Amino acid sequence: MTSLQRVSEADAPGLLSAARTPASWESWFWLLGASIALLFADGRYCIAPAAWIAPACLLRFTRTQPPWRGIGLAYIAFFMLRAITYRGMIPIPGLFYYLFLAVAALFATVPYVVDSFLSKRLRAGLGALVFPATFVIVQFVSSQGAHGSWGSVAYTQAGNLPLLQSLSIFGLWGIAFLVGWFASTVSYWLEHGLRSQAGLRSAALFAGVYFAIILFGDARLAFFPPVSETIRVASLSPLKSGPAIPNALLDAFLHGSASDIQIRDLDALAVAGQQELLSRTEREAHAGAKLVFWSEEAATVLKQDEARLLAQAQTLAVKDHVYLGLGLAVWTAAGQHPLENKLVLIDPAGKTAFQFLKARPTPGPETAMAQISDGKLPLTVTPFGRLSTAICYDMDFPSLLAQAGKQRVDILISPASDWADIDPRHTQMAQFRAIEQGFNLVRQANLGLSAAYDYEGHPLATMDAPNSHDQTLVAQVQTQGVHTLYAQFGDWLAWICTAALAVLILLALGVEGH
Repeated sequence: MTSLQRVSEADAPGLLSAARTPASWESWFWLLGASIALLFADGRYCIAPAAWIAPACLLRFTRTQPPWRGIGLAYIAFFMLRAITYRGMIPIPGLFYYLFLAVAALFATVPYVVDSFLSKRLRAGLGALVFPATFVIVQFVSSQGAHGSWGSVAYTQAGNLPLLQSLSIFGLWGIAFLVGWFASTVSYWLEHGLRSQAGLRSAALFAGVYFAIILFGDARLAFFPPVSETIRVASLSPLKSGPAIPNALLDAFLHGSASDIQIRDLDALAVAGQQELLSRTEREAHAGAKLVFWSEEAATVLKQDEARLLAQAQTLAVKDHVYLGLGLAVWTAAGQHPLENKLVLIDPAGKTAFQFLKARPTPGPETAMAQISDGKLPLTVTPFGRLSTAICYDMDFPSLLAQAGKQRVDILISPASDWADIDPRHTQMAQFRAIEQGFNLVRQANLGLSAAYDYEGHPLATMDAPNSHDQTLVAQVQTQGVHTLYAQFGDWLAWICTAALAVLILLALGVEGH
């Protein structure tokens, strides 16, 4: 018996994987499979299984190629294919779109880089953890940046409600770890042979954990459904046929170059839009709504006219005994930050319960124009539970919405504004926050999908703006949320992955040193 034959599979980091490197043609087959899957793994034409297949194929390819060639081709695949799948979803013009993708592709390639240089230096079982841990860390770090959690692989699984229940424990990072672990398990199994005991044990372990998570999700949905009383909530977007303010007219006002006639025209259009929304609000209150709110920047109002609009809204709220949330774009002429993108909530006594400025303005023109928020989510206690809000892009930041979980918010209203290429993805992303933090959610989106969800992610009502005449969503919404483990402990899994990767690096350095 040779020395190599005496080495067990568990004690031979790298040896068996090297022995089972496939033929050259087979390696390129994995790149082809990854490329096809990447076209559908995310973006406008997302198919949920492709999000699992793409990293599995690409990891197998990088493990069967010289490191720098495999990594370089993986980077090119990410860059070129995402340029196709993300077009329209990322509203960055011209060359800057490709510069953004070049940086994003670097982030996407990092787990494959770390795996290429680390996994083969460890015992086989430990090496299988390198990719999923790094996969989670990269997405966690990315979620702290200006683009929030956009690009998280977890969002590709929006239709799998049992799997989504894991968000209440792990946040996005549980699903990300599973996808990364699946890729590592497939590669490990193929390296050791489909009939090998090591490969079968690895596959069985993954399958056992995955089905345990699905069983947990099914049990949560079946045995612990939301059972609280409900209230009628109505949310409104401006009508397509309503008055629209031309950009040229608003620009002239903002730059202080508008004539008296232009200012009167601007004011007349703004008031007409406000009155249309107030009229529809009264209709919904008469129909039984206890809470009515408007979409993001539904009403344009000049700063000098804001008090007049609020007075009208206060009168309506008192008369119809309704909570009224005004989604406003308040403009100040010739200011450094002329825009207040905010929600003003008025209670049935006619008092302002809170005013909330958008905490995360969308990168681009809005960031340059919008007044700076303090980033604190508001809270008011109502007869139907604890109520809060976050505006559109705010919902893409799990760390920001963690405030709602800690405040034990029962209902969160989210005025929003989308465009066709992120419909329905952007609303589905908000659904994830509801499950993570345990609140019931109503999101009203201009030009996109408006929806209400309970804290388990069940859709209570939907309204897709392109196909709706009256741009109104009405839903019966639960009055009690739930306190989740994720709300209590936060991003604990991401930090465990970070610590685990640090330990794996030290172990790999120790192996090399010997």
